[in-house]
Amino acid sequence: MQFPFEASFNEIQADPDAYVDAVFGSLQSEFMVMPRGKGFVEFSTFEAGYETLKRATTGFRIMSPEAVTSAIVEAPVALLVLRCILGLSPPEWAVHAMSYTGVEITQGAARSIDRTVRMNPEAALARERNGDRRPHPRTDRQRLPPS
Repeated sequence: MQFPFEASFNEIQADPDAYVDAVFGSLQSEFMVMPRGKGFVEFSTFEAGYETLKRATTGFRIMSPEAVTSAIVEAPVALLVLRCILGLSPPEWAVHAMSYTGVEITQGAARSIDRTVRMNPEAALARERNGDRRPHPRTDRQRLPPS
C-alpha cells in the first residue's frame, strides 16, 4: 500500500482507514531513536537524580540552597535535573544565576559544569581536602557591582 502523500485525494477518500493505519504504523517516538553519545544520561540515572532532589527538598517544597546543594553533593546529576525542570540551557542558566546572585558565571563555565556532570553523572564533584568546594577560576570571581 502506498502512503497518503503518494495517493490521490480520490484514493484516500475511497479507503481512509487503510491510509490512517499506514500513517500510524509508520510513527515512532523520536525519543527512542535519539543519538546516544558519551554525554547522554540514561533515564535510570536521571530518575535517581530526580528522586534525590525530590527527597532533599521535601517533595520540592523546600528549595533552599542548603537542600539543593545536599542533593547535588549526593547525586551530581541532580544539577542537570534541576536545570531541566527550570527549562534552561546551560548558557541560559548562567545568565539567570548571574543576574540573581551577582556572581560572574560565564556561559562556557556553565557548559563545562553541565558536560562534566553528563560525562560522569555519578562521580562526586571536586572538593578540597578540608571538605570545602574547590574554587574554580572562571566561576569563583568576585561579585559583580550592583547594576
